[in-house]
Amino acid sequence: MKYILVLITMLVTVNLSNAQRMYDGSGSQIGRVDGERYYDGSGRQIGKFNAPRVYDGSGRQIGRIDGDRVYDGSGQQVGRIDGDKLYDGSGRQMGRLSGDKVYDSSGRQIGRADGLRRMQIILFFYFFM
Repeated sequence: MKYILVLITMLVTVNLSNAQRMYDGSGSQIGRVDGERYYDGSGRQIGKFNAPRVYDGSGRQIGRIDGDRVYDGSGQQVGRIDGDKLYDGSGRQMGRLSGDKVYDSSGRQIGRADGLRRMQIILFFYFFM
């Protein structure tokens, strides 16, 4: 029984270490999320989300999410989320989410997320892609 628990723990650890990664349209890893911290593809912290605020890697506030609205650091609306569609500040559709895939406005896949929650993907799209 002890060995089975060790094996299960190892398998879960392996799966978690491969989860929560963000890839670009060509399949290259561009980042990962660990809790509410965002990292680039080389492992450098590039941001943090402390609801509703978004911070860069230096701890400077770069934006916030208020309901379905996305704002930059100066408080200007830069986006809006409506279901699976992502809009810029002018109301033009700039992308959409479909499961773990991110598409641009023309329908071309520009990213893929493994193990990320919807809000983590949205934050990655607006602030870190």
